[in-house]
Amino acid sequence: MVYLSTFVVSEKRIKNPNIYPYNVFRTKEIYPLVFAPITIIYGNNGSGKSTLLNIIAQKINARGCETYAYGQGYIDKFVRECIFDTGEDDFGNVLHIPKDSLYMKSEDILFEIKKIQQEDALERGYVYELMMQKGIDRQSAEKSFDSHENSFWSKKDILQFAQEKYSNGETAMQILIDAFVPDNLYLLDEPEVSLSPQNQVKLAEEINKLARFLGCQFIVATHSPFMLGTLQAKIYNLDSECMEEAKWYELENIRFFYEFFEKNRSLF
Repeated sequence: MVYLSTFVVSEKRIKNPNIYPYNVFRTKEIYPLVFAPITIIYGNNGSGKSTLLNIIAQKINARGCETYAYGQGYIDKFVRECIFDTGEDDFGNVLHIPKDSLYMKSEDILFEIKKIQQEDALERGYVYELMMQKGIDRQSAEKSFDSHENSFWSKKDILQFAQEKYSNGETAMQILIDAFVPDNLYLLDEPEVSLSPQNQVKLAEEINKLARFLGCQFIVATHSPFMLGTLQAKIYNLDSECMEEAKWYELENIRFFYEFFEKNRSLF
């Protein structure tokens, strides 16, 4: 499904060349970005892929879009100058941007992991205090905690289990999968952070299924070779002046990996 069909970044120029976000795109040739069910925004650090994703999120009013304490006025102006269009279903009916469209950044995932860790520390501290104050054993203290904090306990039950049983990467994978629901639009900024190569491939395969069978659309900012090579996606290369389309195996990051392993082929 393609809810967000096209997006055109503002072509306006302002006198001060250092004003964000105008400075990010001032050297780019601006053409409409035409989205597919899965679209990748590729670029090295500083290329503007995270900025572009946040601009899109603000324009379509996606949950999770970022605002800033300073310079938000320029960002708001830039966002107003951007243009987007929505897609159509198989019968030619105009689609609307889903109201639960979600912009999720790598730091959002890491923050959720940190919250789980902090909640676990608070729980253990609370149980310890009960043991000391009431002179009861740990099992009785944990039962007391469970009865008084039932909503707290159930909210994090599955993720807490993942945090205790698996690594941060496994927990991050669980957080991502739990966030996905059918018939929705997702903007993902480097979701592969904290994931092993194996889990990056698993995540990409899950995204492929959601886009193909469950009516989801994904716009993903990444430079992970595992995500790039697995996602069935259209790729825009923000390292190029005109943000042109590219094949994953043509990208600089992929070529670097290839040349590195080719150079060390004899070691395998």
